[in-house]
Amino acid sequence: MKKITFVRVDDRLIHGEVVTAWVPTYNINHIIIVDDTVAKDPMQKRILTALAPKGVQVDPMDVETATKYLSKENNDAERILLLSKSPIYFEKLNDAGIELPEVNLGGMGIRGERKPFVKNVAASPDEITAIKQLMDNDVHVFYQLVPEQRVIEITDLVK
Repeated sequence: MKKITFVRVDDRLIHGEVVTAWVPTYNINHIIIVDDTVAKDPMQKRILTALAPKGVQVDPMDVETATKYLSKENNDAERILLLSKSPIYFEKLNDAGIELPEVNLGGMGIRGERKPFVKNVAASPDEITAIKQLMDNDVHVFYQLVPEQRVIEITDLVK
């Protein structure tokens, strides 16, 4: 199984914080965007690939494709950042047997059924359920906007 270096939920996917803070902090060389809608949209795929820092491969994948890819043999040179707009995708990966080291909640804006949750995070009831499920499966879920900020534990916020 592939070793995943970092996992982040962020509505904006590839943007300034990801490119200037998270990618260098974890020495990322492969960003996998897990999103069924983005994976089917050639324009979004092209834009996200163009936004990647030099030397970083970007692959938008649906959950099924990501599960198959992440189940392959590990390559120690590959440093993977999983990005998604919703923790629901990460819960699906975890349910499919993909080991997630932890899940960082970043910018999740208010939209649809999402209500403010913590700092810059708004979550829908289904997303809260996904977060709880991840935590029940011993996945550490936390909020941290950028690496320089302190981690905010969310354990008590989802009970």
